[in-house]
Amino acid sequence: MNPRLIATDLDGTLLRSDGTVSARSVDALRAVAEVGLETVLVTARPPRWLDDLAHVVGARGVAICGNGAFRYDVGRQRVFQERTMARHVVAEIVHDLREQVPGTGFAAERASGLAAESMFAAIHDHPEDLVTTSEIELLDDAAVGKLLARNPHLTDDEFIDVATEVVGERAVVAFSGAGGLAEISAVGVTKAAALAEWCDELGVGSGEVWAFGDMPNDLPMLTWAGRSFAVANAHPDVLAAVTDHCPGNDDDGVARTLETLVVDLGR
Repeated sequence: MNPRLIATDLDGTLLRSDGTVSARSVDALRAVAEVGLETVLVTARPPRWLDDLAHVVGARGVAICGNGAFRYDVGRQRVFQERTMARHVVAEIVHDLREQVPGTGFAAERASGLAAESMFAAIHDHPEDLVTTSEIELLDDAAVGKLLARNPHLTDDEFIDVATEVVGERAVVAFSGAGGLAEISAVGVTKAAALAEWCDELGVGSGEVWAFGDMPNDLPMLTWAGRSFAVANAHPDVLAAVTDHCPGNDDDGVARTLETLVVDLGR
């Protein structure tokens, strides 16, 4: 079945390894829009990291951010839906991770921006409007869309495994490959759930969606979509789970696939 909507992850998938989007990818997404297909970016990135990509998403300009925690109007730079974690759940999870995995630092992605503990081992430059706090659970000015936890004393896999065990069923723990970060969201908040809700509003069924991804946090979205593509550089679990494969992100795999689709639709 030909798709009605294209959903693509960003880092490691649509974007090249240096974080840029190629002219070929932009042209392919514009061509998709011109033949009447919807496009949505579905990413672990926070909203503030989408503002430079307004030219990528087309006229509608919608992105699902924070692994599903935020729905963002890229053109207007406005969060217009959020799924946040209950404050008591944040406090409980932070307490338990501090106790069971000493040395863990925390940050919180909110609609208003990033807040981080002083000890948080950041892997990216902090924004100028960063809010710092001694203890993340003491924040009282904004709801948490995604809780970030990192422990420099464990390997990525070790920390993700132990964080998942400690968190249990109280929240969703995802791994996007970002330097050992455990990305923790409210129960039921995944890329798949947020994409399914958006598609339902548009009247698009899962069988009418093509999805592209590369990391384990993409798996719920990829298994939900009617057709799923892993770029060649994807995580082994992703390569094993999808219906299709395409060239890697540095070889414009998403763009190449979409170019073929546009040609087929024009026949």
